[in-house]
Amino acid sequence: MPPSYAHVVTALRSAGCVFAEDEARLILSTARTPVELAAMVDRRAAGHPLEHVLGWAEFSGLRIAVEAGVFVPRRRTEFLVRQAVAVAPGSPVVVDLCCGSGAVGAALVAALPGAELHAADIDPVAVACARRNLGTRGLVHEGDLFAPLPRRLLGRVGVLAANVPYVPTEEVGLLPPEARDHEPLVALDGGGDGLDVLRRVAAEAPRWLAPGGALLVETSERQAGRAVEVFISAGLVPRLEVSEELHANVVIGVRARGGGAGM
Repeated sequence: MPPSYAHVVTALRSAGCVFAEDEARLILSTARTPVELAAMVDRRAAGHPLEHVLGWAEFSGLRIAVEAGVFVPRRRTEFLVRQAVAVAPGSPVVVDLCCGSGAVGAALVAALPGAELHAADIDPVAVACARRNLGTRGLVHEGDLFAPLPRRLLGRVGVLAANVPYVPTEEVGLLPPEARDHEPLVALDGGGDGLDVLRRVAAEAPRWLAPGGALLVETSERQAGRAVEVFISAGLVPRLEVSEELHANVVIGVRARGGGAGM
């Protein structure tokens, strides 16, 4: 390793970075100039998320561009992607709701050849980032949940992946500073019990899903039971999938075949 490696590790370790050695390697491999290297180390030492410092995050085997102020895709959300791929029909219409950087949508179109992808987010910074990541592989719409989606998708969506915010409002302040101080509140705060946005998505999902189409959301372990009840109330047939390895809980709700879409 070049001499600068030891200096970077020391700076990161002094700032409290638990994985200083691994982070140093990533920063050194990403920085293009000594000036950029110094700035990146300073930002990381100041508590900025590593992914914002690097400008990218690894997700489902892809390198996803992640800009400052955009929600960082979590590794546990790869479980949601795997579940979505497993339930997807052939050449489906796929919607990535609350898309953030577009990581989930990018992973889904990579795994589902022929899919028609639409992504949406209310945050214009996230929308710009998602458009950068998806390019010509999908359309990214700016607006609140389903509002900006083309009406022609009503009753046609095979996979509706919605990585909704699910942190209860009173617990946002307990999040690690990296998330609390550097990621958008709209991507974290799920309301009083953390399920406010999930309820809105589930209530409207049957109108957009094709018969047999599925809504998939991520929740915490303690919220999973209530989330299942919300899906039942919305007329979806739910099940819970759990990954102990990734500490991930995904609720899947299927629109029954032959059920009305409530247009």
